[in-house]
Amino acid sequence: MREGAHPGRFTAHPAQETSQEATQGRGTPSVTHSPGRVARKSTTREPIIQESEALDPEGFEPEATRRDAGVAESTRANRGWWDRNADEYQVEHGTFLGDDRFVWGPEGLDEVEAELLGAPEDLKGKKVLEIGAGAAQCARWLAAQGAHPVALDLSHRQLQHALRIGGSFPLICADAGALPFADGSFDLACSAYGALPFVADPRLVLREVRRVLRPGGRFVFSVTHPIRWAFPDEPGPEGLSVSASYFDRTPYVEQDEEGRAVYVEHHRTLGDRVRDIAASGFRLVDLVEPEWPAWNTAEWGGWSPLRGNLIPGTAIFVCERD
Repeated sequence: MREGAHPGRFTAHPAQETSQEATQGRGTPSVTHSPGRVARKSTTREPIIQESEALDPEGFEPEATRRDAGVAESTRANRGWWDRNADEYQVEHGTFLGDDRFVWGPEGLDEVEAELLGAPEDLKGKKVLEIGAGAAQCARWLAAQGAHPVALDLSHRQLQHALRIGGSFPLICADAGALPFADGSFDLACSAYGALPFVADPRLVLREVRRVLRPGGRFVFSVTHPIRWAFPDEPGPEGLSVSASYFDRTPYVEQDEEGRAVYVEHHRTLGDRVRDIAASGFRLVDLVEPEWPAWNTAEWGGWSPLRGNLIPGTAIFVCERD
């Protein structure tokens, strides 16, 4: 997130081949196959995939700024950032996320208790699209409930971690703004801190999700709570005083020495999010602002028990296609 905290994607998912039904008519996605690695059990503490030299950071400290960044620049920058930082992200947060847990945000709200996609018994047989899947933990949980998930992520490196952990469902490397699926392919869609915080035009993603959902389908997504953009991204007392305008929608950008973006995050106010949802053909069913639970003593970037007990850190939008 701001000042380099990078809230990131909270979901993660494994893969096999993509069905013809799911992909017809929308171009050719990049599909990662995992022959012979169905449902292999592993832990997040086992050795991680070794970082290749091609993915190593180039040794510079990026400059943090606020400036405009369009669709193409944001996509290029964030694909590169997640490919370079996937290993570190999974090492740092893998234990919290688990291998097959569905967590909506740093507060630790679990889909087991939230049931925002529906009761677990109702998920059996449902086709579910996970957007911004990362290492595919959420999809694994969905598969364990009897659902048929597809895990999609912009970062190939994140999906390699999904392969490392294992699973028996498709992993697809593709842009959320151009989903490689036929109309009405899915019953449900979900995204835990995936894609939407990082895209310049969230309506592109929302309209694509609506297109691939069947009538009556539900889309649930979580993002950094918009009010957090008015505060410094710090977990301690310094993060409790307003330092910027909540209404300043200028993106947060990290850029290299030549001014090229290497990470971009976009701010939308709460009202912006609601208008985006409505304009994209969804009906907003619920807006969930998880409270910080007493059991969670962990800090995650700018999220902490101190701040979480005073101001919301995550907003979860529950939407339905009429």
